[in-house]
Amino acid sequence: MTSTFPSISISTERLVLRPFDTDDVPALAEMMNDEQVGAWTDVPQPFSEQAAHTWITEYAPSERARGNGLDLAVTEFLTQRLVGVIQLTKTNWHVRSTELSYIVAPWARGEGYASEAALATAQWLFNDQKFERIELRTAADNTASQQVAQKIGCISEGVLRGACIAHVRTEGGGWSDVRTDFIVWSLLPEDIEGADGQLADTGGFTPYPDWN
Repeated sequence: MTSTFPSISISTERLVLRPFDTDDVPALAEMMNDEQVGAWTDVPQPFSEQAAHTWITEYAPSERARGNGLDLAVTEFLTQRLVGVIQLTKTNWHVRSTELSYIVAPWARGEGYASEAALATAQWLFNDQKFERIELRTAADNTASQQVAQKIGCISEGVLRGACIAHVRTEGGGWSDVRTDFIVWSLLPEDIEGADGQLADTGGFTPYPDWN
C-alpha cells in the first residue's frame, strides 16, 4: 500500500505552510514568472494562471495521493500573503527519504523565509513523519540556494557533473538551456539538532536572497 503525506499546515514564528487553494492562483503565477525562477528551475516560461490552476487542482493533489511528494504554500502569518513554495518530491517510503526544494517570491527575498520554511518542514518530516533523510540539489552557480542548505544544517555530499539544466536569456528574449553541475546535500535527523538555536542566535532567520 502506497504511503502518502497528510494534508497539513505547519506554523513558524512568521510563516504558515499549508496546502494550496485556488485563491493562490494569481500570486503563484506571478511568482513563477520571475526571471530567477525561470533561470534555475524547470517551471515553464511564461507560466500562466491556467498553469497555476492546473498545478494546484490537479498536479499537487495527484502527487500527494500517489505518495510521490507534497506541495506547500508558504504564507506570511500576519498578512496571509503567499511568499513561496516548499516542494517534496521523489519520496521513497521504504527508506523514509524525500527531496526538498524551495522557491521564494521576488518581493519576499532577503527575509530568510526559505531557511525558516525549509527547517520547519524538515523538523516535521523527522519528528512527525519519522523520515530518516532529506536530500537537496542546488545548481553549482546558485549560491543563494546553497546558503539556505548550509543554514539549516545540510551536509554537502558531492557533485553530479553535468546533471543540471539551467536557463539563460537569449538576445531574442527567449530562454536557452545551459548544462551545469548539481551539488547534492543531505540532511539527517541529527543534523538539525542545533539548527533552531543557531538561527535564534542571529536574532531570527538570517536574511539571504533566497529564491530557489
